[in-house]
Amino acid sequence: MLFESLRAKLSELSHRLSSHRLDERSISTILEGFKMALIEGGVAYDVAEELCSGILKRMDGLEVPRLKSKEEAVKEVFRESLREVLSGAAITDLPRLIRSRTSMGKPFVMVFMGINGVGKTTSMAKVARLLQREGFSVVMACSDTFRTGALEQLMEHGKRLGVKVIRHKYGSDAAAVAFDAINYAKAHGINVVLVDTAGRVHTDRNLMEEMSKVVRVAMPDLKVLVLDALTGNDAVEQCRTFNEEVGVDAVFLSKLDADEKGGVAFSVLATLGKPILFIGTGQKYEDIMEFDPDLLIRNLVGGDQ
Repeated sequence: MLFESLRAKLSELSHRLSSHRLDERSISTILEGFKMALIEGGVAYDVAEELCSGILKRMDGLEVPRLKSKEEAVKEVFRESLREVLSGAAITDLPRLIRSRTSMGKPFVMVFMGINGVGKTTSMAKVARLLQREGFSVVMACSDTFRTGALEQLMEHGKRLGVKVIRHKYGSDAAAVAFDAINYAKAHGINVVLVDTAGRVHTDRNLMEEMSKVVRVAMPDLKVLVLDALTGNDAVEQCRTFNEEVGVDAVFLSKLDADEKGGVAFSVLATLGKPILFIGTGQKYEDIMEFDPDLLIRNLVGGDQ
């Protein structure tokens, strides 16, 4: 579960807060411990700072209703503060978006991007399987014409999934591959085009300009940034840079099954304000699930939302 280690810390802190006079000085001292626990859990420093500042404002002079325990009132303040930080992280109904697009006779295009090693290709294959189960037809484009083995990897996924893969030779124009895949989808009545791109360091100007060209040519309905849950605070910087350079519509958080801290999910949602559409929880195609921000709050604070 996300934030298991932090939930125990919060329980301890809320109990301590419920035993103290709720003024700014006593709350600040206790919240400092909670902020450090968040940071140790992988939450970016500025996000932890923002969250604790919001909690402090809400708790200073808090009056507890007669029928509610002080500890429960404190937990409710934490819930409200978390909701405020995550207020921009609404989950997109992907099947509805796709049906809206295809009802106009046009394929729905998704471009997957990210740095090297985050699992873009596997994550895209998982999305392909999920969309197949929703009844959509899919074609995949190998616009990663740079990495050795990229074509073969995507072809293998296509074979296993029964999905057509559009590809060119290594060194070809990545944008041209995406263009051809979209035309193929239009000609054959395919619902969704999934475009795989080469991994690129977000600080490399030339590579980011190439990514911008793919986006200009493909004109995707969704630009999906794939992030590794184990990346830590660098994931926040990746989000900012990709968003500034090419725009980010949604995030796929991979390798969350191996993330013992879980703070990256919180930092991404709070910093970028974009939805985490899916999370990868294992190696199989079926190891994918929608991400619900309320789940993060329940795991951290406990109780009903």
